[in-house]
Amino acid sequence: MSTGVDDRRGPGNYEYVTARVRSRRASLFDDDDYRKLVRMGTGEIARFMEDTEYSEEMNALGSRYSGVDLIEYALNRNLAKHFEDLLRWSDGRLYDFIARYLRKFDVWNVKTVIRGVYSGATAEEISDDLIRAGEIPGDLLDRIAQADTIEAVVELLAPTVFGDALEAAYADYEETDVLVPLENAVDRAFYEPLLSGLPQVQEVDSPTGLYVEFLTAEIDFRNLRNALRLARSGAEIDPAEYFIDGGKLFDRATVEGLVANREQLIATVRDSRYGDEIDDALDDLEQADDLIQFEHALDAALLEYADKLTNRYPLSICPVLSYVLAKEREVDNIRAIARGREAGLEPDEIERELVIL
Repeated sequence: MSTGVDDRRGPGNYEYVTARVRSRRASLFDDDDYRKLVRMGTGEIARFMEDTEYSEEMNALGSRYSGVDLIEYALNRNLAKHFEDLLRWSDGRLYDFIARYLRKFDVWNVKTVIRGVYSGATAEEISDDLIRAGEIPGDLLDRIAQADTIEAVVELLAPTVFGDALEAAYADYEETDVLVPLENAVDRAFYEPLLSGLPQVQEVDSPTGLYVEFLTAEIDFRNLRNALRLARSGAEIDPAEYFIDGGKLFDRATVEGLVANREQLIATVRDSRYGDEIDDALDDLEQADDLIQFEHALDAALLEYADKLTNRYPLSICPVLSYVLAKEREVDNIRAIARGREAGLEPDEIERELVIL
């Protein structure tokens, strides 16, 4: 993957890539599909997927796996294939923008390992959840999945882009025994370099301007999520230490006070440019105090925001980023349904775990 934006390479083949992305987007599962799946057993879900665009992966893996294992492996392989296609189709700065953004799967993998080791999951269970679509080499992923302690994971990741951030956050983790400092550090190590090297001022409807606008929104939503997690954790951690630069909703000077006063935090978001997008989610959070549901609402709101940018600027990076979010949502939803059915959860219990627009 390219690591920077080189203006000499040209803007990129937006028309071609957006046409391909629209075709892929049309094949994604819709909310009616999810409502059907939550009433199926794992075998029925697997058979349903065999008749969809997951058929290639289901057929290739069907002789080795079954049930939830088959679904998990097929989802991860399919996701990696689709995002490799995005890079294969793209040229110029468009390639650079996509390559930068797809490093988010390194973030997923690092967090998956940290959470797995923390909860006592086996190396095999952790490895099954990894999505091998980022830049961390496969052999390193295998080694961190087999680590016995969080400290060992941090040491193994020292040579990567996450190394310094994790090392700095490890003391807070040891003191509090909560994962928030480590997870926030991983987010910072990913998001802040995304905007490095990009012009500070650009036309709003230019390819670079739209890329920055989308990333700014995602950073704002991530800071909001992290602020609420810190508030709920009860740990005495300075939120400014884990603040992600690049957003517009918060700054380091105000985030600490907002974390300490959740009502003021919610009011700040409600009065922001995102207020209309997540107004219902803010109501739910105030009434139910349900952070998980609120985080699902944030995911849905970010996807809706990306879709709005796509509709405003069809030939831009926005359709590609919107597709990445939508594909992630599909994979996460199918995985949650399969695991929920295996665990014997009722359909309405599973539906509460889904991101549905």
